[in-house]
Amino acid sequence: MATKSTRDHLIDVGVGLMHQNGYNATGLTDILKAADVPKGSFYHYFGSKEDFAAAALERYTTREAEHAASVLIDSKISPLERVKQYFMDLVKFYGQEGAIPGCLMGRFSLEIAAQNPQLRKQISATFAHWQHTIATVLQQAVAQKELPEDTDPESLAGFLLNGWEGALLRSQAEASDAPLEVFMQIAFDQLLKKHAHA
Repeated sequence: MATKSTRDHLIDVGVGLMHQNGYNATGLTDILKAADVPKGSFYHYFGSKEDFAAAALERYTTREAEHAASVLIDSKISPLERVKQYFMDLVKFYGQEGAIPGCLMGRFSLEIAAQNPQLRKQISATFAHWQHTIATVLQQAVAQKELPEDTDPESLAGFLLNGWEGALLRSQAEASDAPLEVFMQIAFDQLLKKHAHA
């Protein structure tokens, strides 16, 4: 197995720190100390903390996209069941019992999107791609008559994604998974269940 490069090591460490503590509370000194690399190595690979944050966000979202694909493309399971399983996984990974509760994209959206156009654009594009990934499965649900023909998969995917992020934010504020449980119940036991049997 190839040895991880210094750049990859820095990014992996940075993803964990920024996910845990946020962008503003994660200083360059914290990253260097945790990664055990000199400052010169950091600036060899990254021009600024913003450039580093962009690379960390890309690493995080690539990892998340790989997991989403692994769950959402399993054609042995019905489309709506795949979507439900995917969000159940998110609750497990990013709820209060997860290794690092909360969503890095959510943290970045709140902290720096308004002040940093480069990162805001990256975050927005990532949300759009995430939404489309879910919408693709919802379109399959329409084709398989799990959802009504007049369903707008993109809008429904956006609603689910926005509801998830809001529930996750409130979960953080309350240090409780209760908002996530309500989201899952309303989204999958009521909203989509009613659609499926409409």
